[in-house]
Amino acid sequence: MEKLTLEELRERANMLPLKPGVYLMLDETGEVIYVGKAKALKNRVTSYFRGEHLPKVAAMVEHVATFNVIVVTSEFEALVLENSLIKLHKPKYNILLKDDKGYPFVRLDLREQYPTFSLVNRTEKDGARYFGPYGGRSATREILDTISKALRLPTCTRRFPQDIGKARPCLNYHMNTCAGYCLKDASGAEYRAGIEQAVMILEGKTDELIEDLRARMEAAAESLRFEYAAELRDRLRAVENLKNHQRVIATVYSDTDAVGFRRGAKTCFTVLHFTNGALTAKDVQLMEEPLEEDPEALLALLQQYYAERGAWPRQILLPFEIDERDTLQAVLTQQAGHKVSIEVPQRGERRRLTESADLNAAEEILRSTTRRERGMKTLEWLQKALDLPDIPARIEAFDISNLGDTGIVAGMTVFQNGRPLKRDYRRFKMKAVTTQNDYASMHEAVTRRFQHYLDGDEKFKPLPDLLLIDGGAEHAAVALEATRSLGVTVPIFGMVKDDRHRTRALITPDGREIGISGTQAVFALIGSIQEETHRYSIEYQRKLRNASLKSELDSIPGVGEKRRNDLLKAFRSVKAVKAASEEELADVVGKALAEKIYEYFHS
Repeated sequence: MEKLTLEELRERANMLPLKPGVYLMLDETGEVIYVGKAKALKNRVTSYFRGEHLPKVAAMVEHVATFNVIVVTSEFEALVLENSLIKLHKPKYNILLKDDKGYPFVRLDLREQYPTFSLVNRTEKDGARYFGPYGGRSATREILDTISKALRLPTCTRRFPQDIGKARPCLNYHMNTCAGYCLKDASGAEYRAGIEQAVMILEGKTDELIEDLRARMEAAAESLRFEYAAELRDRLRAVENLKNHQRVIATVYSDTDAVGFRRGAKTCFTVLHFTNGALTAKDVQLMEEPLEEDPEALLALLQQYYAERGAWPRQILLPFEIDERDTLQAVLTQQAGHKVSIEVPQRGERRRLTESADLNAAEEILRSTTRRERGMKTLEWLQKALDLPDIPARIEAFDISNLGDTGIVAGMTVFQNGRPLKRDYRRFKMKAVTTQNDYASMHEAVTRRFQHYLDGDEKFKPLPDLLLIDGGAEHAAVALEATRSLGVTVPIFGMVKDDRHRTRALITPDGREIGISGTQAVFALIGSIQEETHRYSIEYQRKLRNASLKSELDSIPGVGEKRRNDLLKAFRSVKAVKAASEEELADVVGKALAEKIYEYFHS
């Protein structure tokens, strides 16, 4: 698709009508990157192609190749169409809720002879009862399973009444978690009574059910029906236990939803569901970026949230005013099939509900950003301790690993804002150094790393704010010499270990030791960097060593993967295989192949 210039886009927008509608911004590939609605299409669309914009809007406009519009007859129609198009295209620059959570309902058709509970995604006007929505399918199944066991209802796959009397009862019956309604003499009336009791629990009428069961138990005892009274007693205890431990169960519709919306390092959209004045559920959506336009963002989130949830309260309380509140209220009322009132309370109990939702949103942001904040504070402490010019946001660390004169390698790890950035890790196999010499190896590895940078290699950009070397002052001095020879200036410190091979301190190339154990967070960070760098370098060295071992044994005629693995398992190394006698080799691979292996190493 040909990309129109800004002037061409502006000219085309000026030709739009002053009517309500929906506009779709497309990029050069034809993909829809933004969907919006407008009271007057001409005014709204032309505003994108003139003047200054907030960063996110400017980024979107930069990628617009062209746009399409759909004219409608009312703002109401525009709001409905916008929501459906956002759901269809999931445009990159629209505010999008995560839609993978799911809000299942429990369905029960009491018109059936033996009604059963089932999970569905949507309510239907089919005469059945619906309970929910709930937070997830697994949690909902757990709720139904718990209720069924408490009331001794079937949870098996048998169908009633066709399966009654056809087979022996399952294990649930013998574990006393099912009354055995598959037996020939099972009572259909008792089954129906159990279902009705489950409905009372789902409706939040557990207290009423407990009173009813207690009254029936006492009546049975007075009439000397002790066996039935004992059965009712057991059921009463199960329901009381369920009440004490059950999850919060919502009814078909919540009376009130209180909405919270807070911005910080992230943005949080929170909905608290209140039923009969009691908090019954909480939904949270965290977005990584802080959203600039609060009213517009909140409107978009509300549209998507209730469309995905599929259930609507009688009343929605907002923390602040939004544009087109009346239009959104009409849309939700139409979707719900009952009056939905959207209000922005200023005082009183309802205002306290929105303040509570706002507080929950703020707490969610705090919880999600605490780790990062701690990390940044640790880096500030490290900057102060080492007297660095900048916060060490990017830290690179080097370690040398070898097995004598073979497999000499270096590993370079990268930590960004205190966290491993594994995509930037690099490995070096020594080229100039052919014998064991840690100082020369470190010099070569550091030189090669910064030479790549000077050559313009994108894989080695940017420069680190801090370079850490596994070893003492001598290792750090070698690294400093390597960087100076290339004209690169980077703060360099060695990581000194104690007798237990743990990081004890940092040390300058001239031998000045800087203790870090006094600040636990810094101590833990440097320790984790040293351990990760050591792990990474030794892992590479072992990989090369194993490849070398395999290639040497694989070159022997008759030794395949299985025989090679058998030999390494038995002798632990190629050196031991070489030193083994024919008789020792024959115990592992047989006489004929042992003779070939022995001859290969001793010819």
